[in-house]
Amino acid sequence: MTDTRSRPAVSAHVPAPSSAPEADARDMKVVSVRHYGRWAVAAVIVVALAAFVETLFTNPNYRWDVVGRFFFSPRILDGLLHTLELTVIAMVIGIVLGLVVAIMRQSPNPVLSGAAGLYIWFFRGTPVFVQLLFWGYIAALYPTVSLGIPFTGIDLASADTRTLMTPWLAAVLGLSLNEGAYMAEIVRGGLNAVDQGQREAGQALGMSKARIMRRVVLPQAMRVILPPTGNNVISMLKTTSVVSVLAFPELLYSAQLIYAVNYLTIPLLIVASIWYLIVTTVLTAGQYQLERHFGQGHAHAPEEPMWRRLTRMQRRTPARSTAPIPASEKEDTRA
Repeated sequence: MTDTRSRPAVSAHVPAPSSAPEADARDMKVVSVRHYGRWAVAAVIVVALAAFVETLFTNPNYRWDVVGRFFFSPRILDGLLHTLELTVIAMVIGIVLGLVVAIMRQSPNPVLSGAAGLYIWFFRGTPVFVQLLFWGYIAALYPTVSLGIPFTGIDLASADTRTLMTPWLAAVLGLSLNEGAYMAEIVRGGLNAVDQGQREAGQALGMSKARIMRRVVLPQAMRVILPPTGNNVISMLKTTSVVSVLAFPELLYSAQLIYAVNYLTIPLLIVASIWYLIVTTVLTAGQYQLERHFGQGHAHAPEEPMWRRLTRMQRRTPARSTAPIPASEKEDTRA
């Protein structure tokens, strides 16, 4: 018969895995990857920039004394104010118009969708320079502007087009209507980027379509809409220089009026360029802050500014660890 009496359990000492590999890993010297090609290209760029900066101070044709004399000229500052005014008004009208046209473009009503598509097709298909010329010479097509009942010949009010269409109004109409077509496509792309499940979830909660668009879709679409919109604002700032064809005294045209008298063309163009760069820099910083605000909680954060990346270029190489390994880590643990 088999002896079924209990036998004492045999305890076995199981050694734990050796911690030597961990100690070796701590003693390893970490060497960062060296990118010699990148540093070579960076060196070439730095040398080229240094050479260009050197010419800025040694070439007397720049006439920096003239630049300093006209930099805060009243005519230049008035032109800068008109440029900022045009930029703000045209962008506000363009953004609102683009939002309305984008919603119309997605409407199931074929009349609304077709009208929005026709508007986008026309204003994106013709140059903004030509559109400004049309608005400037609109009196040749319509000498008078009338408000009345269509197809009845009844006019409630009328005005002379030459008096009504000032250079300022022609510039605002030309820039804002052109910008509205581009903003409509930007907004439409942002709306399409929001998952359809978000709309369905809003409908399940009993929300109306307008409220879903305002509370659910648009806040999420802003992350996609904002970067190209910021780019369009900067582009609009520079596009205002085209309205000089209407003899509107914005920044560039003000500089042209000055150098048409004193023939100091290059210094006055430098003055206008510096002001454009200053305003563009401010707008870029504002765009970055807005992108950070609307990009919170998303994996793809906005690109870090260049000056912050430059401060992190030089990283210290981790030194070899010389601290002694604790005795408790050297001892084998027993099960």
